[in-house]
Amino acid sequence: MPTLEEKLTDSEIEEAQRIARRRETPSRRRFFVVLNAGLILSALGIVVFKSPNHFAMGGTSGLSIILSSLFPTYPVSTFMWIINGLLVVLGLVFLDKKTMGWTVYSSLALSAYTMVLEWLIPLSAPMTNDTLLELAFAVLLPAIGSALVFNIGASTGGTDILAMILRKYSPLEIGKALLVVDASIVGATFVLFGPRTGLYCVLGLVGKSFIVDIVIESVNQRKVCTVISEDPEMVLEYLVKDLHRTATIREERGGFTGRRETVLVSVLSRNEARKLRVFLRENDPNAFITIVSSSEIVGRGFRGV
Repeated sequence: MPTLEEKLTDSEIEEAQRIARRRETPSRRRFFVVLNAGLILSALGIVVFKSPNHFAMGGTSGLSIILSSLFPTYPVSTFMWIINGLLVVLGLVFLDKKTMGWTVYSSLALSAYTMVLEWLIPLSAPMTNDTLLELAFAVLLPAIGSALVFNIGASTGGTDILAMILRKYSPLEIGKALLVVDASIVGATFVLFGPRTGLYCVLGLVGKSFIVDIVIESVNQRKVCTVISEDPEMVLEYLVKDLHRTATIREERGGFTGRRETVLVSVLSRNEARKLRVFLRENDPNAFITIVSSSEIVGRGFRGV
């Protein structure tokens, strides 16, 4: 009986390799769409929920909210333009253009989206009287936006530029340095807006870091499927030809029967794992399959290294 490798044509192998490369690196169009979607969500959180409630939870948006409250003639977007513009100039001076990458675009685009949304949704007071509900969305929207941007290898700009400069020119631990900056901004809210708003900002600052991690893990979640089938060639052919995935093949021995078994291990998306379950139920109902979730799958058709 011919093996699957002997059944595959050169064009099928080339097509599978092309699909794997495409999966590892998003297309430029998808990259641009996801980047802007993340920035718009971040800007929406700033304009609709952060600014009206004075939720200054660090970063350039937090500093801009504080400056806008000190100088109420100017909206938050004005100070974001100024601060992000200065950081972009510093980045171009102290860092090379390749290092800056999409950071310049992200910094300026976030300021622009904030300005447009301030014009479209002019709010001088919170939308509701429920501060905790407002805080939830003030944290959730920018966190999801940041997670989408981070997940494609870009950044939202702003203090990320400061982090890159510190990484290059000082021995300071960047995480601690940025935490001090964010803590200083949050500390200022206690003085300007009172302990109630200040405590909400502390809660939001802590919550955002958890939500960003949760969203990234959810977006990247994959299923590690281990299959023992009476017809492993059939399963492998379905994986390669229909799902355009591959598998690691192991020869094992059953502990109870002592019989030799062929074990296939394949990493699939959630939808692909569902399709595999349906395929096995219809074609090999006696197959044994275990499915384990993982969010750290790198290379060979998944996230780039």
